[in-house]
Amino acid sequence: MPEAEARAFWKRFSDYMEEHRGDLGGFAKSEGFVSVHPESHNGVPTLVASRTVPQKPYASAPRRST
Repeated sequence: MPEAEARAFWKRFSDYMEEHRGDLGGFAKSEGFVSVHPESHNGVPTLVASRTVPQKPYASAPRRST
């Protein structure tokens, strides 16, 4: 996703999570996704959104190297 769009997505995510702590599934649904999972890719915070992968409970973000 382009950087400007990604920043807007993060902002909406942050705002939603402030109001609905831990409700990743609710945020995903509000954005038209099945799930949203925060991860760290090479130390960079990343949101992974999916239209098919089921939502997992909120947990510490996994660290991945790419």
